[in-house]
Amino acid sequence: MLAIVFASLFVSAFVSASDAPRSEAPAPVLVELFTSEGCSSCPPADALLQQLDRTQPVGGAQLIVLSEHVDYWNHIGWTDPYSSRFFSDRQSAYTERFGLSSVYTPEMVVDGTTEFVGGDSRLASQAVEKALALPKVAIRISSISLDASKTLQAHIDTDALPETSKIRKADIYLVTALNYAESQVLRGENGGRRLTHVGVVQTLTKVGSLEVGKSFSQIVHVKIDSRTDPANLRVIAFMQQTGQKRVLGVAQQRAQ
Repeated sequence: MLAIVFASLFVSAFVSASDAPRSEAPAPVLVELFTSEGCSSCPPADALLQQLDRTQPVGGAQLIVLSEHVDYWNHIGWTDPYSSRFFSDRQSAYTERFGLSSVYTPEMVVDGTTEFVGGDSRLASQAVEKALALPKVAIRISSISLDASKTLQAHIDTDALPETSKIRKADIYLVTALNYAESQVLRGENGGRRLTHVGVVQTLTKVGSLEVGKSFSQIVHVKIDSRTDPANLRVIAFMQQTGQKRVLGVAQQRAQ
């Protein structure tokens, strides 16, 4: 049985213990939200994710957000149009990794290292600060193009996975996500509500791997939905320790 944890009330002012500007360039931090339009406690978490994306409230951090819509709420009256079994499976892998008894929504995962109820801005702040203390591997996205068949092409290259790292292997992922999406929900727990989302994942594809001391440089391709407006698309690449553990680096570019 799925254990559903209700999100805390959305806090409009995102409080960070270290909002003072940092002198170095912002470090990218990946924020994943597992959510569903069929879940009544998810809209506050969706709103928090939009706030993080829009205001970038943590000094020294570039927050790169992903909204991953699970499919296990679809049976109670509303089929989330952005949902996929793939995202449910990705969340289940995190559930096992973090030693949780079951999946729940809304769940936020920061840099693959910390999970918490997705509407809690205080915990989000703490998780981002924790992520900033860990070393990053630089990732770059360039030469993005989209052909007539709606196949996106991008060049991804990374710095080497440090020899000094205890991490011996990592995987490279390419993500396409909608900048903005909205739905008029007709049924289910959110029936009658207009819901908005940011960073809605359309594709999340493993495109390669690398071992310690090695870098990655490759032109990659991914097919996107023919109905997707390229002007509403962002492209994200991230490196994650094999076994869906810590996110070691992440980058983001607009498709156009």
